[in-house]
Amino acid sequence: MKRLCFAIILLTFTQHVSAQLFSKERVQNLENFDKPRFSWGYILGFNSYDYNFDYNEFAEDTDIVVEKGGIGFNVGLLGNMRINEYLDLRLEPMVAFTKRNLIYSGRQFNSEAEALREINSTYVHIPLLLKISTKRLNNFKPFIVGGISTSLNLSSNENNPDDNNAGQFRTKTNTNYYEIGFGIDFYLYYFKFTPSIRGVFAMSDELVRDNDPNSPYTSTIDKMSSRGVFINFTFQ
Repeated sequence: MKRLCFAIILLTFTQHVSAQLFSKERVQNLENFDKPRFSWGYILGFNSYDYNFDYNEFAEDTDIVVEKGGIGFNVGLLGNMRINEYLDLRLEPMVAFTKRNLIYSGRQFNSEAEALREINSTYVHIPLLLKISTKRLNNFKPFIVGGISTSLNLSSNENNPDDNNAGQFRTKTNTNYYEIGFGIDFYLYYFKFTPSIRGVFAMSDELVRDNDPNSPYTSTIDKMSSRGVFINFTFQ
């Protein structure tokens, strides 16, 4: 059913773009929409988070598989400041929900339960982005976007005194990222609709080490950083 819905949406947008490119009709919706300095909107979307691991030079017999716990979702707001016809500065505070499972390999784990760590994350994610657009073509306008962001992980358990010996995997609360992506503005009859896809890459180590310096869960990891893909639908 999800694949069928996605195919229908994709077909609808393909037909819309084709009509705008090849039709002789040049009626523009919302002709003055982009002229105000500030505009607002809201965001609904999906996310898929992963972890990237760098191991230290002493790591042996260790491999961590990240199993994605399904598609997460995002909800947020948009604040847009128009710089000129082609440049916009955007603030997109949102809440993102996601789940990841870490599966450890190695002889030191006696059961599947010991080798599995479930990580549920709730991020307050705040990106500041520069949007670079092309010239508007009838009722749509492609763009690329990039910038930096910060997040607050409400489920990090960074200050929890328990560690993996008590079954508690801990991550840092604050993380900074860089982001890059692209999308298309569609000017519909009553509002502007913008689907976009964006990659999100953490710039810092998010792992909180266990109290035991020889812990099989954290001692072999030099750096653990999130990376993800956001598919957002913006309504203005």
